[in-house]
Amino acid sequence: MIVGAIPEWEDGRILLCRRAIEPRHGLWTLPAGFMENGETTLEAAARETQEEANAMVQVGDLYSLYNIPYINQVYMLFRARLLNLDFSPGIESLEVKLFTESEIPWDTMAFRAVSMTLKNYFSDRNAGSYKFHIGDLLPPGKT
Repeated sequence: MIVGAIPEWEDGRILLCRRAIEPRHGLWTLPAGFMENGETTLEAAARETQEEANAMVQVGDLYSLYNIPYINQVYMLFRARLLNLDFSPGIESLEVKLFTESEIPWDTMAFRAVSMTLKNYFSDRNAGSYKFHIGDLLPPGKT
C-alpha cells in the first residue's frame, strides 16, 4: 500500500516534492510512501507528508485509489489541508514547492498514479465538485 496526500493550500496551490531517492530520483510527486504496520491510512498520509515535506496537514477524504497489480502496489491518495507554510525538504526530497495548476511540472512527474490523480483533481476543482476516482493501471505500453 502506497498512501499519500494532496496537500492543498488556501489559495489553491498544491505541495509537491522532488524525489531525492530511487525510484525516479529528481522527479516530482505528491508526498506518499509505504504504509507501516500498526498505522491507519490517514496516519500514513499525514506521516508521509511530514517525513517528505516537513509539512503538517489535516487529512480529509480519500480521493483516488489506483491498483497497480503488475508491481504489486495500490495507491491511496487523500485530499489534505496544509496547515501552514512551514515546510521544507525532508530526507527523501530534494525540494518541496507549492504549485498552481498551470505550474505543475507534468513532464517531470514521477508516477502515473500521481499524474492521473492531479489531472482528476484539477478537473474536479474546475467543475466545482470533487468525486472519488478508482482505477487499474496496466504496464506502460499496454492498452
